[in-house]
Amino acid sequence: MSDIFSKLDTLSEEYAEAQSTVEYLEEFKKSKLALLMKEAEIKGHNTAAAQEREARSSKEYLELLDGLRVATEQAIRAKWALKKFEMEFERWRTKESTKRAEMNLR
Repeated sequence: MSDIFSKLDTLSEEYAEAQSTVEYLEEFKKSKLALLMKEAEIKGHNTAAAQEREARSSKEYLELLDGLRVATEQAIRAKWALKKFEMEFERWRTKESTKRAEMNLR
């Protein structure tokens, strides 16, 4: 039984870490966009639209988006691994309960 809770702890920690990475990158994306827009302004792009276009098309921003994609994929995988384990545990509990009920009917 302790193995079950140990695995549950491990999967929960993996999910929490993966999800926190996604949330961090989502927030950092806003800061990075602002920094890149500032750089675009310094380079002579005076309108907000031009600055945003330059920032969003930059290599740095596209790399950040790719990292966010990978982090999101990892978080989703971790979430479903945890969910699958929880469902397997519930299935085991149901089987054990059924066994006990059958023993009481004898």
